[in-house]
Amino acid sequence: MTRFSANLGFLWTDLELPAAIRAAKAAGFDAVECHWPYDVPARDVKNALEDTGLRMLGLNTRRGAVDQGENGLAALPGREGDARAAIDEALAYAKAIDADAVHVMAGFAQGEQARETFVRNLDYACANARARTILIEPLNRHDAPGYFLETTDEARKIIADVGATNIKLMFDCYHIGRTEGDLTTRFENLQPIIGHVQFASIPDRGSPDHGEVDYAFVFAKIAQSGWTHPLGAEYRPAGSTESGLGWMTQFRSSFEK
Repeated sequence: MTRFSANLGFLWTDLELPAAIRAAKAAGFDAVECHWPYDVPARDVKNALEDTGLRMLGLNTRRGAVDQGENGLAALPGREGDARAAIDEALAYAKAIDADAVHVMAGFAQGEQARETFVRNLDYACANARARTILIEPLNRHDAPGYFLETTDEARKIIADVGATNIKLMFDCYHIGRTEGDLTTRFENLQPIIGHVQFASIPDRGSPDHGEVDYAFVFAKIAQSGWTHPLGAEYRPAGSTESGLGWMTQFRSSFEK
């Protein structure tokens, strides 16, 4: 059966993170993931995970100076100290709550120097991650114009250049669908380097039961590939999170037929 993870960066944002974890368990999710949990004591998050039996699949490095428009630091030349401090912080938090992965955010930058900076910082992250996976994620040009990492082809090349066994691709169906399309073929071709899958409707980034992409087809293809990890629900609910969860029952029922 296809399993789902609640991305608590978008779902139950009206609740504190420990309460959101408990809400995800009550709603029937199989795992959770988050964006930037750093304002919440790690012990509180760990307690909620232990109470519910859910696993935290991943979290992000800090974006930097959000009020100045920053959205990641790892590809910014001259900001290596800040980027590595963010990596250290994320890895320490992930260790404290036993999270599986850390998404290292590249940020807004272009050019060969930015690429070299990103690769060096990813080398650092992978060397220090120990048992955890380092993820990189292309963001689409509509939502994040100027973001350093935009396509899966470039992500594949960077993963090859880093060459570590613990660096993987975050395959976000929403971002890839908006930039590149051809989701199921890309998933099949990239599966050996994929570390996590996320989804949302296209183009409004809502729940997956509407929009341009037939997620019943996509999820079935992913399941047929042998993928067993929970798929990350990273979408913006139209109303309350609970009122918009009919898609999960709908898709699970169709898979069981």
